[in-house]
Parts: sequence; structure tokens; C-alpha cells
Amino acid sequence: MILSLIVAMDEQRGIGHHGKLPWRLSTDQKRFKAITMGHHLIMGRKTFETIGRPLPGRTMIILTRNSAYHVDGCLVEKTLESALKLAKDHGETEVFVIGGGEIYAQALPQADRIYLTLVHTQVPADVFFPEVNAAAWRVIETETVPVGEKDSYPSTFQILERSC
Repeated sequence: MILSLIVAMDEQRGIGHHGKLPWRLSTDQKRFKAITMGHHLIMGRKTFETIGRPLPGRTMIILTRNSAYHVDGCLVEKTLESALKLAKDHGETEVFVIGGGEIYAQALPQADRIYLTLVHTQVPADVFFPEVNAAAWRVIETETVPVGEKDSYPSTFQILERSC
């Protein structure tokens, strides 16, 4: 099973501010949906609560230490390891970690792939993507997206695969 991280971050690695995404990028949202459709998504409780509902066509696994936490239509696990095992046991071929910062930090050392949206701006942020050792990754795909009617900032989509 491939472990992938999918993230949109600004030029300072900012990914969130006051529990919300700091931008509106329709092109990125469409890319996210196309890439993750039909797969298991792993996220922290705060990230799920920001989304606010199960995403159609995907199996959502919420990580929380609260054993009483329950959401209809979602699976709940206490650890990243148990969530990964659950996805693998369900026959998943590529599982996606979608946030937040702590979950990305836990998953990055064992990740095989990163679907990155680099948003070409710097915004106020209080949640950050962990630093990535560029020497351990190779870019296999790049696409530039200009500012548009539904994209508040220009961005670059990249797919990175672990090289070592």
C-alpha cells in the first residue's frame, strides 16, 4: 500500500489559520477530489471538524485519543499505525493523509508520495507542514496554475516520490 500525503501550503509551509484553510482554490479542490476519490483518507479530529462531514466516495478515518468520539459514516482510530492497518485490511492500494500538522509530521517519515500544492503567497498561519528533506524526494510531475476567477492565488501542483 502506498502512503501518500496530500497538502496545500504557502511559501512558509503554512497550511491553516484559526481552524480553516487560508485560501480558496477551486482548481486545487477539484484536484484533491480527483486524486482521493475511492480511497481512504486519514486525518486528525480537528481537520475532520473543519471539513464538517464525511466526503462522498471516500472512506474517512479520524485520528483521536478520545475513545468516545464517534461520527456517523466515518471510522475512528487512536493511532496512525492502526489507521494504516485498517486501510490495508480493507484492500486499500493508496491511502491519503490529509492533515493536520501533527498527523503530517507523524506520517512524513514513512510516506512514499506527496501531492503538493504550493500556494505562491505568504498568509497568516498557525498550523504548518513539517520540513521536507528535499534530498529524499524527487519531483515526478509539475503543473503551474495561474490566479483565476476561482483561484485567489497562483499555485504549483507537484507530485513528489521518495527517492531514498
